[in-house]
Amino acid sequence: MNRPVVVGVDGSPSSLVAAEQAAQAAVRRSAPLQLVHGYLHPLGYGVPLNPYDLGLPAPTSEAQKMLDQTATELSDRWPGLDVQARQVAGGPGATLVEESRRADLVVVGSRGLGGFAGLLLGSVSQQVAGHAHCPVLVVRPPEQPIPVDGPVAVGLDGSDPALAAVRLAADEAARRDTGLLLIHVRSGDEERSVPDEVEESAAAGRADSDDLLATAAATVRAEHPHLAVERRSLRAGKPAPALVQASGEATLLVVGSRGRGGFAGLLLGSVSQALVQHGHCPVLVARPHHPEP
Repeated sequence: MNRPVVVGVDGSPSSLVAAEQAAQAAVRRSAPLQLVHGYLHPLGYGVPLNPYDLGLPAPTSEAQKMLDQTATELSDRWPGLDVQARQVAGGPGATLVEESRRADLVVVGSRGLGGFAGLLLGSVSQQVAGHAHCPVLVVRPPEQPIPVDGPVAVGLDGSDPALAAVRLAADEAARRDTGLLLIHVRSGDEERSVPDEVEESAAAGRADSDDLLATAAATVRAEHPHLAVERRSLRAGKPAPALVQASGEATLLVVGSRGRGGFAGLLLGSVSQALVQHGHCPVLVARPHHPEP
């Protein structure tokens, strides 16, 4: 089964940037592209609410025109790409989560309007990134040029989800014909130790970090022997700022959906918000693929 790349589109600049990224991802995968516009329907809530109170998107005909125009532009830009467009009645988060059951990748923009308003500012972002049944690519309009020849960077902590993220990052690096940057952020708490303990603690932490990176690199090379792999051990009090800074030299940042140590609860609190909202490049959340029901 050739799973599609699904992208949420509402006509906002952010979603159009996401649609372009989704088209590129579909081309790399030789997969079809599905443009999906989720719109709220008042009757779906079982109460006769005023549609304007719900902040409904533009009328269906206008939304369909927007979708058709976007599909045409993408088809013209990437000849041979199979582009489909459709509207789905329902909240944007639930719509994309449901669509993810049949997708290889879901792509979302960081801001929106209409059905995707506030996509990455509240419950919708948590819903998509935390409950999708496939990986989720979060695209923000860049505040600075993204290095097109930069590596795919991935944060790891030794957990199983992080290892899955490493494998996904390696696949993406191979598709993009670029290198892979493995990053482990080790704790900086030892700075508060007494002087005699600092050196020993720091050395042990660095050794553990190097072992973790070496194991991940060996796993990658077994599956992608020709992929250039760089290992980087960073010492910081918190992982998020270190990864945000590292994202400035990357073309893509990949993170696991759960973790341990510095990445515990990655998609539940401040770390996820920092990476998704402040990363300097698109962020790929390594949600596991679940079979269709």
